[in-house]
Amino acid sequence: MSNSIDTITLAGGCFWCLEAVYERVDGVTAVESGYSNGHARNPGYEQVCRGDTGHAEVVRVSFDTSKISLREVLEIFFVIHDPTTLNRQGNDAGTQYRSGIYFHDAEQQRIAREVLDEVNAQNGGRAVTELMQEANYSRAEDYHQHYFANHPDQGYCTFVVAPKVEKFRKTFASRVKSG
Repeated sequence: MSNSIDTITLAGGCFWCLEAVYERVDGVTAVESGYSNGHARNPGYEQVCRGDTGHAEVVRVSFDTSKISLREVLEIFFVIHDPTTLNRQGNDAGTQYRSGIYFHDAEQQRIAREVLDEVNAQNGGRAVTELMQEANYSRAEDYHQHYFANHPDQGYCTFVVAPKVEKFRKTFASRVKSG
């Protein structure tokens, strides 16, 4: 069995939501919250939240391609966030909450374009997900890593993150990690 690890960077609202889901996906080997595709070097959370840096809150998702394909990773992405709301997911508003796929190579770009075109067709051309090469990525502060796992009873986690995790579990039951 081959063990080929690939990594894609995704923005779809608060990174806590995406991280919580992808940490539960069978075939995903690592998830890191961070900031990407802005103009400042190594921004902090406060700067990103003010909109000073142009960065999106993102997760870098590493996955074993012998267990899950990029297409499947992206299909999950488009179910757990709304790709039709510009710079917003629910009550989270601002450019840091935009929808984006930040590819790492030409093959990822090709596959992401195919999936995005399908999503656009299903949504009457209303998807606002940007498709760009990952640029100026930096890891988020330690306290953002594994946030839902470490703070499941925090209000935002209870009312925003947990329902996304549950939606993933129901929609992609065969993709949920065992244990």
